[in-house]
Amino acid sequence: MNIINLIIMIALISLLVLVHEWGHYIAARLFGVRVTKFGFGMPIGPVLFRTKKGDLEILVHACLLGGYVSFPEDEETEEGKPILPPDSKERFKNQPPLKQAIIVTAGVIMNVVFAFFLIVLAATIFHKLPAGKSEIFINEVIKDGYIQKTMPNKLKANDKIVSVNGIDIDSAYSFIFLVKNSKLYDNKVSKETINKKLDEFLKLNPKIKKNEIIKEGTRVILPTKTPENKLVVNEHILKGLEKYKDNEIQLSEDEIKLRSEILNRYTYVLTKDSFALEIATALADYYKPLDIVLERDGKQIEIKNVVAGEEGTLGVKLSTKEIYTETKTPSQILLNSAKYMVNSTKLMCIGLIQLITGKIPINEMHGIIAITKIGSDIIEHQGMLNGLLLTAIISIDLAIINLLPIPALDGGHLMFIIIEKIIGRPLDEKIVENISRFFFALLIALMIFVVFNDIFALITKKF
Repeated sequence: MNIINLIIMIALISLLVLVHEWGHYIAARLFGVRVTKFGFGMPIGPVLFRTKKGDLEILVHACLLGGYVSFPEDEETEEGKPILPPDSKERFKNQPPLKQAIIVTAGVIMNVVFAFFLIVLAATIFHKLPAGKSEIFINEVIKDGYIQKTMPNKLKANDKIVSVNGIDIDSAYSFIFLVKNSKLYDNKVSKETINKKLDEFLKLNPKIKKNEIIKEGTRVILPTKTPENKLVVNEHILKGLEKYKDNEIQLSEDEIKLRSEILNRYTYVLTKDSFALEIATALADYYKPLDIVLERDGKQIEIKNVVAGEEGTLGVKLSTKEIYTETKTPSQILLNSAKYMVNSTKLMCIGLIQLITGKIPINEMHGIIAITKIGSDIIEHQGMLNGLLLTAIISIDLAIINLLPIPALDGGHLMFIIIEKIIGRPLDEKIVENISRFFFALLIALMIFVVFNDIFALITKKF
């Protein structure tokens, strides 16, 4: 890990927090609201730095995760008196609901503006932006690889992979995922395929009943092994935004053993009492065929019924060529930066929804440590263009998270403002304070979990 790139990434992420809190501060001052504290980090543990400029106290806390601004109603003097009179126009609570809402959301707005600024900056400096997809090529066909043994010379070096099973391939991950999950004898099979093989088996052995035990020593006729259904998944799974669940039936140890014994046989004498369903399940587990469309010498060719080996590989080495959009003119810079930001925001929202709905497990949630490590690696291996764009995406993510209607976040404060506007009176301050404290404690607990998750991922070299 390059220490300079690590420092750069820490500085960029710290800047996002400062930008967010600065948005709250500027909006408050524009409306004449006094800000008493500007804190970098969470108010937990010792204060590393403290200074005062006029009425504003600036603090840096040892727990550097996050930041905050405080208003007079959040503070009291040493004598236990409020800093400002209850009817002061400099109090946040004495502002109209619209002004309160603007102050509360100003941090989010600044994060969005700053994200767009970073994208435009990257587009201006490097004259290009990633299109979010790549061209995937076969760099080498391994001599002793599975595809070369089973289908010699079907795949060649420099072939561009266009699609697999009708799915456009725009990343190495999507191609590897489809091959890996289509492998030969993966010890699981769909209920539909089992039922199909069961029907074939019963037709060939009309004296055997579906739910009756077939005695040891019985000779049975076996149907021909046929491929399972082709693997087809949605784009969220292929982009890593949703965990893949195949809902297939796992073979038992006895069924795996039986599968090996009946391999390439037309008849079989049972070595133990069995059911027709067990035999059908053993027969059904085979491979999911891959229909691959390639581009070779400017022409598209299709290779059908490709089999991935038992390791879930074809025996080829891949190379990728990232696709970029040009950003050389002012109009290209602004238009393509806006497109990049919209697409990134959509992906972030989809990912958040998948996390909330459980489609992405919580142990896949990572935080500042992981982001810093990944960002440092990206700067080192992919350059500052991708480092700036990653920072922009984190800024968008920070805005989205803060807008969630959770007390202790900006979205929670906005929710309370809207409720007060609807019911026509202020909410009980004690109730609001207790709710906010409860959710603040939950957020701290979540942060601790994420930090441990990040450390575990680093130790196990997950990234």
